Amino acid sequence: YSLIMTENLSKVIAVVGATATGKTSYSIDLAKKIDGEIISADSRLVYKNFDIATAKPTIEERDGVPHHMIDIVEPFENYSVGLYVNDAKKCINDILSRGRTPIVVGGTGLYLNALLMNYDFPKVEPDIKLRKKLESDETIYDKLVELDPDFACKVEKNDRKKIIRSLEVILLTGNKISNLKNEKEFDVEWIGLNYPREELYDRINSRVDLMVECGLLEETKQLLEKYGRVDNLLYTIGYQEIISYLDGELTFDDAIATLKQNTRRYAKRQLTWFRKNEDIQWNLYPETLKK
Repeated sequence: YSLIMTENLSKVIAVVGATATGKTSYSIDLAKKIDGEIISADSRLVYKNFDIATAKPTIEERDGVPHHMIDIVEPFENYSVGLYVNDAKKCINDILSRGRTPIVVGGTGLYLNALLMNYDFPKVEPDIKLRKKLESDETIYDKLVELDPDFACKVEKNDRKKIIRSLEVILLTGNKISNLKNEKEFDVEWIGLNYPREELYDRINSRVDLMVECGLLEETKQLLEKYGRVDNLLYTIGYQEIISYLDGELTFDDAIATLKQNTRRYAKRQLTWFRKNEDIQWNLYPETLKK
């Protein structure tokens, strides 16, 4: 039965991995070989003008390959995983309808799982009163651990926005998010990119140095001037460290060292997330390219 189901499901390729593992160039190369289009699964690439700190691929780097789910909302907008799944599925179905192959690329594990493992996020309207109560509570992560430990281990402890939204869904629906799963919608071929730890950390450090050369400081100043101190800016790795420098909390060198450290820690969390997915083939081209 499962084999019959797989044959009837549309094929989607997922290219995943930690930051700085070369997902962008790999997926563009792959898209050209198999007539594919790329759908970003990165929770920061959705924001307009978040360019340097997010390593957003430039138009030149995209090299004529269509990219979706990039630059779709303003930084002051709240963009949830539920909205992402809804928008990204439209992109997948549109690409499939044109006879091309969707390639979902990114490092945001929650977005990837919600989209491709088909978590069913309920349409829960924001409860402003509940949110305000949770915002003033310093123990919200502990509450999430208590109510849904399986999901809590996949959320960063300092990502208060995601924790509050998760608690809101749990408290208003009575359902654990880790239980919200439907039947598979796509036949997904998972490709993971990785490097030995020291090499990955060297790549991360080099990438941060390149971001500084490309104008990370200037970009952060421009974003602050245009949007103010919006949460999506304050809680994005790359901008948050530069803002600490601009606020006089860190020297510039310390801010860059902190940025490198935070990025390495983030990469470690990403890999912990992806290693739980036994379907990922590490550092292999998909079956379609092995012939």
